[in-house]
Amino acid sequence: MLNVSKLSASYGAIQAVRSIDLSVMPGQFTVLLGANGAGKSTTLRSIAGLHRPVTGAISLGNREISRLSLHNVVRAGLAMVPEGRMVVAPLTVEENLELSSFAGRNKDADLVDRVYELFPRLKERRKQRAGLLSGGEQQMLAIGRALMTKPQMLVLDEPSMGLAPAIVDLVFEAIVSLHKQGQSILLVEQNAAIALSVCDYGYVMRRGHIVVEGTPDELKKNPEVLEAYLS
Repeated sequence: MLNVSKLSASYGAIQAVRSIDLSVMPGQFTVLLGANGAGKSTTLRSIAGLHRPVTGAISLGNREISRLSLHNVVRAGLAMVPEGRMVVAPLTVEENLELSSFAGRNKDADLVDRVYELFPRLKERRKQRAGLLSGGEQQMLAIGRALMTKPQMLVLDEPSMGLAPAIVDLVFEAIVSLHKQGQSILLVEQNAAIALSVCDYGYVMRRGHIVVEGTPDELKKNPEVLEAYLS
């Protein structure tokens, strides 16, 4: 379980997140929605160890992780796929995956096969340099790299950004498949309609605060959510 309690965090000189609470139960698919500047990415970066929170606590299972380095957060079982993909361009697809396995808690020879099963296109391009992949293929590889750490909690920041609709469908099919396999997921996504069609629970942020939360059905019926994200 991921639990975030009374989290406040800054982005530069701006206090972007103000005393928020959220949780993701084991095996749950949770989405965090909000307009640009709402504080979503700062929240994820704080959870993943990229930002040090100003106040509050973040725990994964029974372990407090809010003061751990990024490397140790990964070792604790949380992997983040950041906005912008972050693949190692000069290395091949296969080398990117192998490199990521060293950051994980356990070495598992079956993990590469799992990634290739999830994304057959990566298997076809396993000897190709990552920098020569399309944007969609790089997003697949970024997710694959996170999976190579064998995470308890997978955190994704805007995985559909900049992708063609057909590629977005492929990426979300893979994410849904992971969820069905029991993977715990926290997702920030600009496409509220697709996010609410696949998640178990959702939070809506505005100006650094959680303003609405509920099941997908509850959020779809909420007038504020309808007007801002689903109209």
